[in-house]
Amino acid sequence: MTEWERRKPSPEELLHRVEAEASHERRGRLKIFLGYAPGVGKSYRMFDEGRRRKQRGQDVIIAALQHSQDESVAALVRNFEFVPPFPGGAVDVAAVQRRRPGVCLIDGLACRNPPGAVREHRWQDVEELLSRGISVITTVNLQYIAEKQERVEQIRGKHVDDSVPESFLHQADEIEVVDAPALDPQLSELREIALVLAAEVVDTQLLDYLKRYGIEQSYGAHERILVCVTPRSHASLMIGLGRRQADRFHGELFVAYVEQPELSGEDRAMLERNLQAAREANATLAILHGEDVVDAILQFANQHSITQIFAGHSQRTGFWQRFRPNPVERLILESGSIDIRVFPQATSAGKEDSLA
Repeated sequence: MTEWERRKPSPEELLHRVEAEASHERRGRLKIFLGYAPGVGKSYRMFDEGRRRKQRGQDVIIAALQHSQDESVAALVRNFEFVPPFPGGAVDVAAVQRRRPGVCLIDGLACRNPPGAVREHRWQDVEELLSRGISVITTVNLQYIAEKQERVEQIRGKHVDDSVPESFLHQADEIEVVDAPALDPQLSELREIALVLAAEVVDTQLLDYLKRYGIEQSYGAHERILVCVTPRSHASLMIGLGRRQADRFHGELFVAYVEQPELSGEDRAMLERNLQAAREANATLAILHGEDVVDAILQFANQHSITQIFAGHSQRTGFWQRFRPNPVERLILESGSIDIRVFPQATSAGKEDSLA
């Protein structure tokens, strides 16, 4: 069988791709302008993009505005048709749907709707519009992202009540950080948090695309490092290096062990030390099962979009061992686009080559 025949999608896979594309297109597209601090200009950027889209012939309207606007923003707003919200600011979803625009601009994603509104939050109004096939461009500040609020409050010393779940941002088709010169360390730290969040959203977009079209590949905007441990190895060095590299690139660290039966007391004690090192490094721990160690590791790696695998390797001996691939060699041969880093391991006499 040729390489093309092996990789050629089946009729069922092609049908799945067509159905996935149709389903994806039925939902409106979402673009978010993310500001890392108030006043960086996210509203201006949103309305300016709306202006440029309108000049290109797209049907663009506004469905929600912030109460205060500077003159530059007000001048842009005058270019658009405005579908008034309900009293109190809740988006009139039904009126927008009747109007059926090409793009709907909604400022202030984190606003809370007044009591009695159909939905509690403006981001839920946006979700409803998207589900009805209407594309939305919106704005939000980092301080309103629920999972980031505690950290941002520590930096800024200011508390806000309204919030948007980070999971909503991960639905975005596009996210743009509104950048401005970070003139002090506080703003620099906020900017870094915003950029990392944007990278995570891009990563989600990529993984969703790969899943939607049945593409089995390990790509990502973040490093995802998997350290393989066994009961017979000192894995603390690998775990420590993995933690530092994950932190450096704002990535994730996983530690996996393929379960083995009938461990000796010595091996069980070593395994527990390795697992404790993983816990102390705040790694995501996984106990894998499978008769084939390499298959179990690669299956986990592909499921979690691992970009690097750290594996230990002992010096092999014996004439016949030279003519068969050991587990680490198999891992390298079968890993595809995943990078493999091999670390020498000293093992006791008579113990086989390991993956850690």
